[in-house]
Amino acid sequence: VVILSAGTGNPYFTTDSAASLRAIEIGADVMIKATKVDGVYSADPLGNPDAIFYPELSYDRVLRDGLAVMDATAVVLCKEQNMPLRVMNINTEGALQRLVQGEAVGTLVTSGEKS
Repeated sequence: VVILSAGTGNPYFTTDSAASLRAIEIGADVMIKATKVDGVYSADPLGNPDAIFYPELSYDRVLRDGLAVMDATAVVLCKEQNMPLRVMNINTEGALQRLVQGEAVGTLVTSGEKS
């Protein structure tokens, strides 16, 4: 398990895009976006209690529906390189460990449509 946390040092290139780029460069099995919500939702779950959680999505759906996972450049980088993206809540105790051990934690974004 390798955990990277950093930007590229280039202006206009977000940390999300940097993370996607680094995951691709090192040939990671998955790019994990650790954030403050449990995964990808139809709307911000912190402000909308009716937001729908998506356990699995395609890159195309994320981009088409404008789902606020990461910036579009980061999602496109993952899509073009077929890099699976997992979005999970870093504040949930044990979530990262369960994810690394193979449990389906958060939302998985891949090239296939699952929802």
